[in-house]
Amino acid sequence: MGGGGSSTRRVTFEADENENITVVKGVRLSDSVIDRMKEPSSPSGRPQSQQRTASGAVNDEELKKRIAEELALERARRESEAQKRRELGLWSLEKRRLQGDLRAASQYLKGTAGKVGRNFSAGPVARQLEEKDRELKKHDAYYKEQLARLEERVSLLSYLMKSSLFLSATDFLVLFYK
Repeated sequence: MGGGGSSTRRVTFEADENENITVVKGVRLSDSVIDRMKEPSSPSGRPQSQQRTASGAVNDEELKKRIAEELALERARRESEAQKRRELGLWSLEKRRLQGDLRAASQYLKGTAGKVGRNFSAGPVARQLEEKDRELKKHDAYYKEQLARLEERVSLLSYLMKSSLFLSATDFLVLFYK
């Protein structure tokens, strides 16, 4: 870089009062470098995008396809989650209905037992109520487990989508600035 000798040069760096421009003293610059420095800077990288090669355009298309596929996968995942939530909502409604029936039966039995007295046998009805209660508890545990699995799957898919988008964005930037 400038000068054919092997002499040691002293180079100093300085900044102006606004700290915007760095002045380098003791370095020879070629005429082409000086001409490029005098040219006004280009706005927001437009000329670089015009200098892209055909392979860059192909890579852009591939990137767009990949992003479109990832967005479609994300949309499908969200639709699947919404469907599962709707199903869980239906089971929740069924559970509430059965609990209401259970309360009504319990209140009925309490009222009937008080009227009839000792002759009334609530054993079979009580067993049915206990059986319904066990069934509701099983359903509740099952749906809580399913919800936990869905949340875990959603967080994993979200992580994968984010990391995939990040990697594709970095690939795009690497290709863009090459």
